[in-house]
Amino acid sequence: METFGHVIDGQETSDGATFASVDPWTRQPWSDVALGGAAEADRAVTSARRAFDEGPWSRMGYGERGALLHKLADLIESHADELAAADSHDMGKPVADAKGKDVPRTAQNFRFFADHARLATAETLPMDTGHHTYTRYEPAGVVAAIAPWNFPLMLESWKVAPALAWGNTVVLKPAEDSPASATILARLALEAGIPPGVLNVLHGYGPGSAGEALTRDKRVDRITFTGESATGRVITEAAARNLTPVSLELGGKGANLVFDDADLDASVDWSIRAIFTNAGQVCLAGSRLYVQRGILDEFLDRFVAAAEAMVIGDPREASTQIGPLASETHWRKVTGYLSEPAGKVLTGGTGDGWVVRPTVIVDAPADSAIQREEVFGPVVTVTPFDTEDEAVSAANDSPYGLNAMVFTENLSRAHRVAARLRAGTIWTNCFFIRDLRAPFGGFADSGWGREGGNFSREFFTEPKAVVMAIRQ
Repeated sequence: METFGHVIDGQETSDGATFASVDPWTRQPWSDVALGGAAEADRAVTSARRAFDEGPWSRMGYGERGALLHKLADLIESHADELAAADSHDMGKPVADAKGKDVPRTAQNFRFFADHARLATAETLPMDTGHHTYTRYEPAGVVAAIAPWNFPLMLESWKVAPALAWGNTVVLKPAEDSPASATILARLALEAGIPPGVLNVLHGYGPGSAGEALTRDKRVDRITFTGESATGRVITEAAARNLTPVSLELGGKGANLVFDDADLDASVDWSIRAIFTNAGQVCLAGSRLYVQRGILDEFLDRFVAAAEAMVIGDPREASTQIGPLASETHWRKVTGYLSEPAGKVLTGGTGDGWVVRPTVIVDAPADSAIQREEVFGPVVTVTPFDTEDEAVSAANDSPYGLNAMVFTENLSRAHRVAARLRAGTIWTNCFFIRDLRAPFGGFADSGWGREGGNFSREFFTEPKAVVMAIRQ
């Protein structure tokens, strides 16, 4: 059993209460994790507050901070095996994906935001009244970063990297199902020379525990959360009492529109990735697949064959593409949708242990739970459409609006449909391609606010106008 503690004020502590992290593949505990509550949350915020108010971090130049963040990125890359194994053991992610995709993207997040903070421009506003105005972007203060379990390390870095780059201090609370990589990240931050108290890690549960205490603390200046929409509402209510700004990246039920002029090989390949990557445990998953009727049969033949060809097994095996779901609780949730499915199952269903095989369902009613609710597993519904208007209407008929996909070789249609879809990101003839300068977030139940590039700067800083009188 490995041990992962809180990291508070530069010290890793694991004395007191603990809980076990269960490996979803073996369904056995693999690590012992420190269990925090209100007292530990208070210590973590106190540490972050002191480091921000009294320490050097917020006063460093962008270049000095950036150099330390680049050093952290170097250490992340050199510890790729350890970090990938941690996420794989915690939530069942294929280790090949964790090492080949998540770890490099984590390092890239730190490098990007370190450079973005250093290179970003501010406004100068000459005036005709003998005055001159310019803007400054001051760090906001203490950031509470609450991360999900589906991409533990990568989504932790998406929150921590911009917060640190702009001079804030952070209390990171990882999901209780995937705690290990957060502790390793904090260890590496200290090794990189980031001062104690700048990045603190707090383990524990949400309601009535560490998470709730963190979101209610008046000393916290920003809260960034990725997770379920219902939890986002609870966090927003807690933050409202202190008027604490909140950034929420919540659930999704992505629509994937495949028109009859699409490249079939490419659209099948991308659509497979869009729903079955990470065993479907992706908020951006293309879980509602709409295919124009003229190509439906051929598309389904290819799509089902590709789904059935995916390799299911031990996430530590290099060839594995689909591992187990992250926990027994989540496995029960996903399989609950399959116990009496609305529609016809073409392939898939439950596997051994906490595995759900890639599942393709047709003829699901538009108002059925499996069409409207976020299943968050390797389950896709396929629905035919005839016209562009019909496809757009069906895609927008959802409480969510995080992302959508469009497959077509008609350039005008691609732009036209992208403009009409109510979603924060529209991928055309691709999926999961990111430019970190672009806004990321969703409409409606998919979230509140945007992050990425200047959008992260706006959230993690307090913009300030400085007005200067010019002597004539």
